[in-house]
Amino acid sequence: MPPVARRSEYRREVHGSVLHDPYHWLRDPNYPTVQDPEILRYLADENAVAEAFLAPLKPLIGTLFDELKGRVKQDDQSVPVERDGWLYYWRFDPGQQYRRWYRRRSQDAAEELVLDEPALAEGKAFFRLGGFHPSPDGTKLAFSVDDSGAERFTIRVKDLVTGDLLPDELPDTIDAAVWSAGGDVLLYALLNDEWRPYEIRAHVLGQDVAADRVLYHEADTGFRVSAASSQSREVIFIQTGDHVTSEVRFIPADQPFAAPVLIAPRWAGTLYEADHGAGALFIRTNDLHRNFRVVRATLDHPGPAMWQEVIPGSDAHYIRGITPFARVLVISERIDGLDQIRLRYLDGHQRFLAFPDVAYQAELGANPSPDPSAIRVDYSSLVRPATVFEEDIATGERKILKIQEIPSGYDPSLYVAERLLAPARDGAMIPISVVHRVDWRRGDGNPLHLYGYGAYGIGMEPSFSSSRLSLLDRGFAYAIAHIRGGDELGRGWYEGGKGKQRWNCFHDFIDAAKFLIAENYATPGGISISGGSAGGQLMGVVLNEAPELWRAAVAHVPFVDALNTMLDETLPLTPAEWPEWGNPIEDKAAFDYIRSYSPYDNVRPQAYPPLLITAGLNDPRVTYWEPAKWAALLRATKLDEQPLLLKTNMGAGHGGKSGRFDRLEEIAEEYAFLLKAFGRCGS
Repeated sequence: MPPVARRSEYRREVHGSVLHDPYHWLRDPNYPTVQDPEILRYLADENAVAEAFLAPLKPLIGTLFDELKGRVKQDDQSVPVERDGWLYYWRFDPGQQYRRWYRRRSQDAAEELVLDEPALAEGKAFFRLGGFHPSPDGTKLAFSVDDSGAERFTIRVKDLVTGDLLPDELPDTIDAAVWSAGGDVLLYALLNDEWRPYEIRAHVLGQDVAADRVLYHEADTGFRVSAASSQSREVIFIQTGDHVTSEVRFIPADQPFAAPVLIAPRWAGTLYEADHGAGALFIRTNDLHRNFRVVRATLDHPGPAMWQEVIPGSDAHYIRGITPFARVLVISERIDGLDQIRLRYLDGHQRFLAFPDVAYQAELGANPSPDPSAIRVDYSSLVRPATVFEEDIATGERKILKIQEIPSGYDPSLYVAERLLAPARDGAMIPISVVHRVDWRRGDGNPLHLYGYGAYGIGMEPSFSSSRLSLLDRGFAYAIAHIRGGDELGRGWYEGGKGKQRWNCFHDFIDAAKFLIAENYATPGGISISGGSAGGQLMGVVLNEAPELWRAAVAHVPFVDALNTMLDETLPLTPAEWPEWGNPIEDKAAFDYIRSYSPYDNVRPQAYPPLLITAGLNDPRVTYWEPAKWAALLRATKLDEQPLLLKTNMGAGHGGKSGRFDRLEEIAEEYAFLLKAFGRCGS
């Protein structure tokens, strides 16, 4: 039987309104340590319910897992990347969950084992490699490891000549490290108790970490800092900011203790980022146009007064990133919601790379060289497996380096992708990417799965998924709703779904579903849905607002207790999240608006479809008690007998399990849950 969480009176008054939170007790006061026996027992009981529900589905889960695993190349290997005279690459050995990293001087030279992830992960329930940074002279490797899922990484240094780990150990970092040009100093971002990277420090190899010098301290509790090397490798950038405002400084890479030089002071609502290459400073900024423009400056005179415009802002071109190589400036952008890569040469002429599909993902790949003869691009589409190619900068000749192999077989001619536009209730047109088998037909009443996210200006790319084939081959169509809150159609598309326009995100998803029903891609009640994190919040809202539309829902690590979280400035991320959601502490209008949609605050006595909720006990982004409280309130409130599962991973965080096969087990369970909801367990 499902556990019945006790209700405990907890109330407070905010802006004249009384908030009741009967499951507030599920937050352990010792968090991030969770040791309260009652809380642990409740989570264990919920896990037991989930396991009991899934037990009869084990044969189907096993079949799905075998399918998913059969599409994974056991001895997969990356395309080597040249850096400082070495070719670096990783390889999976058959049966291994984690990679081993190698290097060699040339394609014909003997390989050297650089880092052994399976050995590092031995005996650990969770393992994640963060940064992987060889020193400029190739004699050392700085890498970082998270072994709990809490996303607090520890940086270690390996001597690549002797193979020994050096005694240097830098805990509580955000995962990346930057080498000085001399290879004797590491710059890194330090996390505070609230999981905010707030300082950039410099560590001299061989010295006590307590002696590390603070290069930059960020006092604003809403800002997060990071360090990164320029494309030219001549300077190191220190960037700080939140979702809407940023500020950048730089230091010479060969003078790591020099005073950082400010490019432009922060001004609220303006973002900019910088890179250096071809002897100049290139800056992407939304100071004059929300879709960003590109300007050029010098290291001697980096301020806005000396900025020279290279590419103006445009309503049609959404500039997402810049990479200045010695011979060409590469601009990553979107036009009409589709990825584009533009090459702008030193003489001013430009060209765009051509891509073959109607909906796809294309982004600049690993290109560490300051002056390559060809640029590497990562590409995939809903029907085309991940592809790595190089395009010659001078001639445009394209060379395919790798196409994702599907060992169990894959015939792209059996699948077709579509790109649709659905009208929102306010007249906006919502892009929808759809993929299905060629023998799938509209109007046949087949299941459709709809995915959405819609937050932080993170667009959902219509990329390839080998796992998804298990649904498509069972008669599903799979759709991605590119709703507001993401940046698929530019910065304005993002701004139209955040803050006090957040309801557009939820309405877009519902309107997209109704459009798919009207166009016979789905039937009423014939749509399953999923989303994670902020997309889990989306799931919570649309379940409250339109439960009749959905056959089943999966909410991964869902941000569903939005109001209480945004009212608690002691929690990880909360101050940094206010520009995204609003500050309900200081702004009553923001309080009222968040309260109007926060899923936990709007659970209703109505029927809900089958629901699978996941959580991570060590999750620093969406704390475990948010999904736990939501599940408890749903159990006590909903009027149906449909299954409700809360599955908490007791040894992981926001991303779930870490091993490549362990992840597939979770996907197999999710798919089995969806198939059962559609009565297709035997397929």
